[in-house]
Amino acid sequence: MKKQSKPTFDFAVGGQAVIEGVMMRSNEFVTVAVRKEDGTIKVKDDPFRSLSKKIKVLGLPLIRGIINLGEMMMIGMKTLNYSANQMIEEPGQEEADKTRKQKIGEGILFAFSFVIAISLSLFLFKFLPLWITEWVSGIYEPFRNSVLYNVLDGVLKTSFFLLYIFLLSFMPSIKRVFEYHGAEHKSIFAYENGGGLTVKNARKQSRFHPRCGTSFIFIVFMISILVYTVLPRNPDFTINFLNRMMLLPVIAAISYEFLKWSAKKQNNPLMKMLIAPGLAFQRLTTKEPSDEQLEVALHALQKALDLEEEKSLSPSDEKLVFVP
Repeated sequence: MKKQSKPTFDFAVGGQAVIEGVMMRSNEFVTVAVRKEDGTIKVKDDPFRSLSKKIKVLGLPLIRGIINLGEMMMIGMKTLNYSANQMIEEPGQEEADKTRKQKIGEGILFAFSFVIAISLSLFLFKFLPLWITEWVSGIYEPFRNSVLYNVLDGVLKTSFFLLYIFLLSFMPSIKRVFEYHGAEHKSIFAYENGGGLTVKNARKQSRFHPRCGTSFIFIVFMISILVYTVLPRNPDFTINFLNRMMLLPVIAAISYEFLKWSAKKQNNPLMKMLIAPGLAFQRLTTKEPSDEQLEVALHALQKALDLEEEKSLSPSDEKLVFVP
């Protein structure tokens, strides 16, 4: 593993834990490293340039957040599918050897699992909390107040999310993913803080990162309370639910900009107070990784940085810029 005293490039690196591995997304590439059953680390890389970079208008504030979130969702699902395949492949079997029929089946399974995951999330964290809030407001008059109504809705969503993650953490396979999540954060901090992309340096880094998706979810919950409180509530439950669904992209875009800004100002005392709840959330979604897990995360990150360096040396390529 290469040693790096300070970051080579001025851009942010994001990532995601996958099954027995870590995905890293840099300015122009997506890499994923997976620990195989025989102990070896397999690293896969693909070029990726965001639409917000290709089309100028899509890179504007608020718009770029929606684009980035959509892209990360698709990349995340694909890398999860890839890592799962690495765990079930027979010894010596390469991905290129898969039959056309197998690939079609994987595509159908991927689409089906994606739809199920989105539907379950909307039911647990949007429909059910709002339905309970509506029921409570019908019984207790104080909760008909717009502020209390939306605070209750936000508290229920947050509580359901905490309970959901808490129950998941008891599954051994999910606990492993949470450990790789911690490895991802520690590796990125090793890159951002300098000192070298080594297991020793990564080990001493924090596993709580302000740009984490867990923090983003908490920010979404909080901003949704503010947005929904300002807007009038429709007395019809179905219309009220649909109105809130339509506002999701707006809330996500605002939350993305806040997350990006908070990461830059994370040392400010006031900002530390604002991001503290999101970081506390990460105590559930990240666990302390082993050295072997850190090694996997560092492989993914190092590969992304090597590819960026190779690209930057090409005279025909544009200068690298900061990635939101």
